[in-house]
Amino acid sequence: MRPGRNWGVLLGAAFLMATSAVGPGFLTQTTVFTQSLGASFGFVILTSILMDIGVQLNIWRVIAVSEMRAPDIANRVLPGLGGFISTLIVLGGLAFNVGNVGGAGLGLEVLTGLPVTVCAGLAAVMAIAIFLVREAGTLMDRFAQLMGLVMIGAIIYVAVITSPPAAEAALRTIAPTTVDFTAIITLVGGTVGGYITFSGGHRLLDAGVKGSAALPQVTQSAIMGVSVASLIRMLLFLATLGVVSQGAAIDAGNPTARYLS
Repeated sequence: MRPGRNWGVLLGAAFLMATSAVGPGFLTQTTVFTQSLGASFGFVILTSILMDIGVQLNIWRVIAVSEMRAPDIANRVLPGLGGFISTLIVLGGLAFNVGNVGGAGLGLEVLTGLPVTVCAGLAAVMAIAIFLVREAGTLMDRFAQLMGLVMIGAIIYVAVITSPPAAEAALRTIAPTTVDFTAIITLVGGTVGGYITFSGGHRLLDAGVKGSAALPQVTQSAIMGVSVASLIRMLLFLATLGVVSQGAAIDAGNPTARYLS
């Protein structure tokens, strides 16, 4: 594939990875850590971004050059390891995607006023419908990009109206008053852990972006994926910081927060 004709695929893989990372756990982690660490959570985010880029670049570049999926690579390293990793990812993916469908149901409940069970069912049907379409790859690319842009737009709006202390956040991102290593590990796992980081790399492989010649494109897409997820994380941090700085607290009555915290 020629570089000038790959933007749809590269953006699709990047947004697929980013939107896979942004689930109920991602949102809850960000809000809970912002409440406990305040502006110093910016340092945690910055540190995790640097680690995320290293992890994602390494995995996607290995997948592209080897032209094999992650389980096949693992089997080459140690026979049987690929099957073990696949089992863990399937089990984890099932658990996390139940949460994702539930989160989508909660969001649709707010927008439509319908019962959350009905909304969760609608979200599941929408996800299944994408994969039933013959050109699922292209549709998934477009859908992931659209949903990513919608999330960014919504969080920017919330961040603006909450008026967060941006100057303090910028200062504490470089000079934190508190450093929480548990929070850093949690954020790295929530952004590039499990199936999340493999999803975009495998999407590039399916689209024919592979081999040593494709490394510049793979690198570009990997960095874009982490950048989109990190942008959402930073905006959500600022939005939450704005609320917390005004003396408010996270609503323990929120079903998602109560379940995940």
